[in-house]
Amino acid sequence: MNPRDFDQHDADAPIFDRAAFRLSKEEAELIDKARRFGARVLAPRAAQHDRDATFPIENFRDMHGEGLLAICVPEDEGGEGASFKTYCLAAAELGRYCGATALSWNMHVCSTLWTGALADDLEMSAEERDEHNARRSLHYKRIVGDGAIYSQPFSEGGPAAAGAAAFGTEAKPVDGGFLVSGKKIIASLSGAADYYGVLCTERAEGDAASRRNTLYLAIPAKADGVSVVGDWDPLGMRATVSRTLLLKDVFVPEEEMLMPRGVYFRAATSWPHMFLTLSPTYMGLAQAAYDFTVVYLRGELPGTPPVKRRMYPTKQIALAEMRIMLEQTKALWFQAVSEARAEPTKEQVLRAYAAQFTVMENANALAAKAIRTCGGQAMLKNLSLVRIYRDSRCGSLMLPWTAEICLDRLGRESLYEPGETDG
Repeated sequence: MNPRDFDQHDADAPIFDRAAFRLSKEEAELIDKARRFGARVLAPRAAQHDRDATFPIENFRDMHGEGLLAICVPEDEGGEGASFKTYCLAAAELGRYCGATALSWNMHVCSTLWTGALADDLEMSAEERDEHNARRSLHYKRIVGDGAIYSQPFSEGGPAAAGAAAFGTEAKPVDGGFLVSGKKIIASLSGAADYYGVLCTERAEGDAASRRNTLYLAIPAKADGVSVVGDWDPLGMRATVSRTLLLKDVFVPEEEMLMPRGVYFRAATSWPHMFLTLSPTYMGLAQAAYDFTVVYLRGELPGTPPVKRRMYPTKQIALAEMRIMLEQTKALWFQAVSEARAEPTKEQVLRAYAAQFTVMENANALAAKAIRTCGGQAMLKNLSLVRIYRDSRCGSLMLPWTAEICLDRLGRESLYEPGETDG
């Protein structure tokens, strides 16, 4: 490894080597496109957007030209047609260079991944399938042709985002569509997206709220009743600019449904890996922490004196421990994203929880180890390790699969089969 510039090191090897991880030529080429884009475009801009907590809209405009906004749009709709696994590996490469852009990109890409490859795996009636295919083409044309940016505001500050209750944001059926009202907090791309892919509960007058009635609607950012409020000054992932999204009697036409009625609930219960898509960003950050440490100890980090520290046994041992943790994380995570599918086995679901927990925890553990190993200069804010550390600390908190939720489900579902009780 001999990068010319740590913040733009095009010579970095892929996180997942094509031969070692048995990637196809097409998979490797698309992932490599993302890696080179991250090094060339994202890395030079990351520090300023992090410092100022500004959304990197220019990154998304450049993604459109590269075809990355449409990475999971089916090929026959003008996109790259990436599978779940290929998207995850590409997203990890972007996360390596700018965690906030990669995380925001995920919120956009899921609007095409969920409605594309994931929906194609779901059971639908012929009528539902025809309806879905016609509607998703509308959204794909906006993305492929116009570079439209979609977001995916999820959290409401309660149990809904964890799948434990119906969403408090509600859609009242009216002629030709819905009136949507509610609030989404920590809403990535708020104020930057062209469409908000909002999860809400369809609820007519007198009906009880039910998770089965979850709708997935694309709400135009400029629609009457849509507003973005609040400040944004968080510890990490500052450039996601995830302010609060308010919806007040917003009329949404039926053709803006991203999935037919009942299909989102079907997806959430039969395609659980759909909630693993936040993890690639943190896989990339884990790699970035290791990359930084290697370059720093070799005395090749721009902006610092060319002093080598690699000859000290304590540094060598620390880096060896980091490498072991990184390889363990990569192996488990790659296995989990590789076996994502509809109706996975119990073991596959448990492995997905384990992979999510491992990536989210180990990314920050590696960043903390990198700071300790590199020493005092690594704490300077003009170096990227501080940003990597702060961004990686946020992963364990992210719904719907926080670290605590993953632990809870792993323990319970390992000990109980469905329907078993101790009564």
